Amino acid sequence: MLRKKIIATILLLTSLASVFSVYAEPAATGAGMAETARSYVLMEASSGKILLEKNMDDEVPPASITKVMTLLLIHEAVAAGKINWDDPVTVSSHAAGMGGSQIFMEEGEQQPVRDLVKAICIASANDAAVAMAEYIGGSESQFVDMMNARAKELGMEHTTFKNACGLHVDGHVSSAHDVALMSRELISKFPEISKTLTTWMDTITHHTRKGDTEFGLTNTNKMIKWYNGLTGLKTGYTPQAKHCVSATANRDDMNLIAVVMGSQDGKIRFREAAQLLDFGFANYKVKKGPEVGEVLGSMKVKKGDMKAVEFTIENSMAFVVPKDRTEKEFSYEIKYDDENVIAPVYKNQKLGTIVYSLDGEVVGEAPLVAAFDVGKAKFNDMLPYMAMRYFRLS
Repeated sequence: MLRKKIIATILLLTSLASVFSVYAEPAATGAGMAETARSYVLMEASSGKILLEKNMDDEVPPASITKVMTLLLIHEAVAAGKINWDDPVTVSSHAAGMGGSQIFMEEGEQQPVRDLVKAICIASANDAAVAMAEYIGGSESQFVDMMNARAKELGMEHTTFKNACGLHVDGHVSSAHDVALMSRELISKFPEISKTLTTWMDTITHHTRKGDTEFGLTNTNKMIKWYNGLTGLKTGYTPQAKHCVSATANRDDMNLIAVVMGSQDGKIRFREAAQLLDFGFANYKVKKGPEVGEVLGSMKVKKGDMKAVEFTIENSMAFVVPKDRTEKEFSYEIKYDDENVIAPVYKNQKLGTIVYSLDGEVVGEAPLVAAFDVGKAKFNDMLPYMAMRYFRLS
């Protein structure tokens, strides 16, 4: 089969896996953004592209933004079937004695996983975070080991966790970029958490020896009351960390993460996060492309029980583009690994490469894979070929 090249103009797809991004300076700049913050970063979530940053790798105390990693490990444990939302969790004396922001649980009190997570998301409860850490890890220190291992997997090179809740301890540090990385992982893998993160007020019920009492929760993230499109995520404060926030928002199918570390006061951190988000929404757009499973063409197969196999992409793509370049032409070119495909062919077998371009400049590539299996031809399948070959030669 002759080598084929397919060129097509496309809209490029926002994706959660194996994404690429395009960047050029927009008309606006980041001057004057988040001026009181020690550090900040603005990230587009689907691609991980950094749109703005200041001192984003500086290692600083993260305060309760630490709980983003705690929430991530909780959700991953539920997804893996290790724990369930309705599991009763018994509160230890260690968890009950955390101090700081808390829901004032007593030693021996039991709460379901679901309500402890609600308390972490809405009220930033230290006692709830440590109770969950002990439930999943066996002890808080073992859970912290899990947190640090997961941080390493996510490429969080400037983070060392010492506890599960963010109370200040020397050496407990993270960075604006690292906070964005774990925030991205949480909202990308578990977008349903946004419903809890953006709940303004709720309650839990304490079950103790004295009886049942209702306890009110009020969200620490005041941005949910006024910022359009906010989806989360987490606030933090200690005297050492100052005022921090990881704010996530969605508009026009674009997810942004604004992390502000060490801001001057609580209200200012929200205004500074809003500045960053506004900048991103005003100046950038995500282009969309072929989805996983979308058939992009077919290839002939020799000696197979089917004459051809359709192909698709292994991973979807997302490209972050300045709005002043959104009308530029995007295209893709399909290049086959081999012009002669011989059965058997297996689903997701690599058949070639899809190469993406913006105005002729290559901006990313990804594997091209088979959409389904093609088995080896049986004797009956081969009869037509044998007949054709016989009459050609005779």
